Amino acid sequence: MFQTHVANRTRPLFKLPRSLTATGINCTKVGEGKDILVGGSEDAWKIPKNASDSLNQWARKHRFKVGDFLIFKYNGKADSVLQVTGENYESCSTSKPIKEYKDGNNTKVKLNKSGPFYFISGADGHCQKGQKLEVTVISEKHRHHDNPPAFPPKPAKQLLRRLNQPKLAPTRHLHTRMAPSWL
Repeated sequence: MFQTHVANRTRPLFKLPRSLTATGINCTKVGEGKDILVGGSEDAWKIPKNASDSLNQWARKHRFKVGDFLIFKYNGKADSVLQVTGENYESCSTSKPIKEYKDGNNTKVKLNKSGPFYFISGADGHCQKGQKLEVTVISEKHRHHDNPPAFPPKPAKQLLRRLNQPKLAPTRHLHTRMAPSWL
């Protein structure tokens, strides 16, 4: 929620509709990271029912930026979140995590650099059943260029083609007139 300070009182400038906050993405002040609820729901950190229900499907639909926070919600007595290397992510190895989170209901992970982040479940056998997440964080320089065009527009291509063509000598269409007979 964006806020303004008036006479020592904080008042919201506007409120987001519930439909937007239900996606698990909350807006914050410009320049600050967002809190992003993993999977968009309180019970998303679990073994997926099928491949289309995986957290990676959810992650592909979102943009993660440096400074954002991932919020994991889960039962800390039965599960955990392990941040791992790409190799350990692929093999579901829980033996050497980069970081281990066991606090359950409010695991908050800061995405502090651009590139991939890998997370797997610490519960025995859960990763092999698909309880894992890969998030790709875009760099600061991409903040204002979220969707650059993949190819230049056609007019630019045509202009370049014209500029690279060899130039032809100009031609003149001279109309010859007959000289008057008295000359």
